Amino acid sequence: MAVAGRAAATALGVLVYVGWVLPRLRTWGATETEVRGPYPGADVVPDGRRGATMAVTIDAPPDQVWPWLVQLGGDRAGWYSWDHLDNAGHPSAREVHPEWQALEVGDPVRYRTRHGLVDAWEVAALEPGRFLGLHGCSDLRGRTLDPRQPRPSAYTEGLWGFLLTALPGGRTRLVIGGYEAFRPRWLGLLLASWLFPPVVWVMQARMLRVLKRNVEDTAAAGTPTR
Repeated sequence: MAVAGRAAATALGVLVYVGWVLPRLRTWGATETEVRGPYPGADVVPDGRRGATMAVTIDAPPDQVWPWLVQLGGDRAGWYSWDHLDNAGHPSAREVHPEWQALEVGDPVRYRTRHGLVDAWEVAALEPGRFLGLHGCSDLRGRTLDPRQPRPSAYTEGLWGFLLTALPGGRTRLVIGGYEAFRPRWLGLLLASWLFPPVVWVMQARMLRVLKRNVEDTAAAGTPTR
């Protein structure tokens, strides 16, 4: 009976996670339209599928949000998340830096590790004031792959997108989403359906919260860029 009880509890836990927890982690703050509607960058990841879609409303216009996105990067403003986890302990910027505002398609966006900087992303799409798309492709050891070369049999690939939409009243809707592909496909089922959502939620929900706070505080104070 004890074994049967544990099995039943485990099965119930799996059902609750898959049916209730997981969908909420993957769509934190986003509307049904934002989750299921069109999203830029579908052509960047061959055979990719929509990844997690999370969103927040910021009380500032898009032209005040965009500079914070352009300066993303381990060797720039950081990621506005849990810095001890994703930025080797270096604090993310609390203000807009003019020296970090130049960004073009093809530019690398680096990730800071305890051992130094690595080229984790490449700017794949850039529509100033509207959309920033970062493309990443790596093997299962985390080594960056050249997307212009044939993919190996096992790899992960994704587009990490930041979409800004102007709202009435001088506000902005920021939707973070994108596309992902995993090979072999069973790996995608394991990672995208079970392991990644809690990690993405922990880091990205924090990112949305910090971005909203920073942009709104700066807008309210009328603080100029540094």
